[in-house]
Amino acid sequence: MKENERPSSAALTLAFATVYLVWGSTYLAIQYAIATVPPLYMAGVRYVLAGLILLVYGFVTRAPKASLTQWRTCAIVGGLMLTCGNGAVTWAEQRVPSGLTALLLATVSLWIVLLNWGFGTRAKPTASQTGGLLIGLAGIALLVLPSRHDLLGKGVDVLGACVVLAGALSWASGTMYARGAVLPSSPWMTNGAEMLAGGVFLVIAGAVGGEKMHLSAVSTQSLLAFAYLVVFGSVVAFSAYTWLIKATTPARLGTYAYVNPAVAVLLGAVIAGEPVTPRALLAMFLILSGVVMLSLVRKPREAPAVGVSVEQCQASLAE
Repeated sequence: MKENERPSSAALTLAFATVYLVWGSTYLAIQYAIATVPPLYMAGVRYVLAGLILLVYGFVTRAPKASLTQWRTCAIVGGLMLTCGNGAVTWAEQRVPSGLTALLLATVSLWIVLLNWGFGTRAKPTASQTGGLLIGLAGIALLVLPSRHDLLGKGVDVLGACVVLAGALSWASGTMYARGAVLPSSPWMTNGAEMLAGGVFLVIAGAVGGEKMHLSAVSTQSLLAFAYLVVFGSVVAFSAYTWLIKATTPARLGTYAYVNPAVAVLLGAVIAGEPVTPRALLAMFLILSGVVMLSLVRKPREAPAVGVSVEQCQASLAE
C-alpha cells in the first residue's frame, strides 16, 4: 500500500476477516493436528517451516538483514512467546477444549498490565484497568475452580488450564521484553527469526520430553490441520495483520484479541461438538469484558509493536 493511499473497504473487510477467522480457528486446528502427532513436535515443525517461509520472503524482497544481536533478541522472544507460550497451549489442548483454551489465552493482556505494574513503568493500574483485571480474574476463577454443587456445569481440567495460564504469562513476558529490545526493522525478518528460533526450541523440548514421532500413525486429518496452521495460521493471517498495521487504527486492530476467542469457542462447539456450558459462557463474558476494559484505556497515538506480532500476540492491548 502506497503512503497516503486509503485502502478500499473490500480490502479492509477481507484482511479483518482473515485475522478474525483464521487466527480464531487455529485452536481447533491445533486440536486436530495433535490427535496423531506429538504436540511439541507438531508446534516446533510448524514454526520452523513458517519461519523459513517468512525469512525467504524477506530475503527475496531485500528486507534489511538482522544482525547477530537482533537474532539473539528474536531467539529470546521466540523462546518466551512460542516455545513456552504456544508450546504450553498446544500441549494443554490434549486436556482442554480448543475454545476454552483460546479463552484462557486471552488473559495475556491481564498479565501484561500486572507485569508492567511490577517490572515495567511501575505505574499503578488505573481504575478502568483494575476493574478489567478483577473481572477477568473472576472469569478465570469461575472457569477453573471446582464446585461441589455446580449448577452451571463443570469447569475445565485444572492442570491443563494452569499450563495455558502459564503459557499466557510467558507470552506476556515475551511481549514486554520485545517492547524495549532491538529487533530487525522488517516484520518479515523479525517474525521469521522468532518463529524459526521458537520452532527449533520446541523440537528440542519434544525430544527431551520423550516425544516420539511415528509417521505411519499420522492421520490425513492431522496433516491437513498441520498444513493449515503453517500456511494460513502463520503466514497468510500474519501477512494480513502486518498490512492492517498500516491500513487501520490500533484500536480497531486490537479488536482481534477479544474476537478470536469468541470465534474459537463457536467453531469448537459447531465443528468439534465441544460442550459450551452456562459456566463457560459466563466465564467468556467476564474474561472478554475484562480484556475490553483493558483495551479501552490504550492511548490512541500508540501503534502496535510490529516486531512482536507473532500470531495471537496481544502486545498492543495494555499499557
